[in-house]
Amino acid sequence: MFKIKRKLTILAIAITTTLGIAHAGLPDPGVTFTKGQTAIVITDPQNDFLSPDGVTWKLVGKSVTDNNTVENIEKLFKIAEKKDIPVFVSPHYYFPHDHQWKHGGALEKAMHGMGMFDRKGALTTEGFDKSGADWLDIYKPYINNGKTVVTSPHKVYGPESNDMVLQLRKRGISKIILAGMSANLCTESHMREFMEQGFEVQIVSDGTAAAVLPGLDGYAAAMVNFRMIANAVRTTEETIKQINVEL
Repeated sequence: MFKIKRKLTILAIAITTTLGIAHAGLPDPGVTFTKGQTAIVITDPQNDFLSPDGVTWKLVGKSVTDNNTVENIEKLFKIAEKKDIPVFVSPHYYFPHDHQWKHGGALEKAMHGMGMFDRKGALTTEGFDKSGADWLDIYKPYINNGKTVVTSPHKVYGPESNDMVLQLRKRGISKIILAGMSANLCTESHMREFMEQGFEVQIVSDGTAAAVLPGLDGYAAAMVNFRMIANAVRTTEETIKQINVEL
């Protein structure tokens, strides 16, 4: 029964995306991309979320696979390189001192408990290569190209605890194409803060994914909030077509 409900949820989301937000009774403001003012932001493109060897794969793997999330994020990196669009990556790292926190939310506790995104320390890369905190191998040429901005790590979900907004402001960015992991956690939290900070935000709906638990579909939850809050929600294909026309 749960599998049937899950398939119906995915179908409903796909139909809503295809028909457009207007059919849900909501306006569709859209974002017009402008050269020099538009950036692609990727949250947590890391092994623990996107690799079958990652510690969360049992929770997010089906959503990642259904959405072709890994491939779609790579397409965004590729179009950014082709069109010279600045890319900003907001990573998630936990250092030993972070495990001394005295309290945390439900999924914070879960992440700390499973050693998600763990690193040896803030000033060392010992053990980083191929770890859960490392980038997927296919993303490394795009992230380690000397141009991509990798911000300081966010610590819970949103960019309030890192320098992402500062980096964007200093580059004159006002329009954000947002993708990455995880849809209803870090990606949604970044979207909310960006909107509060006055940026225009376009979500790439299949450039993200989320955990699915019995009775808790993170992806479906995120899609509802994206459509209610963001300026635009588009697929990877739609976003790339728009980039090719406007940038």
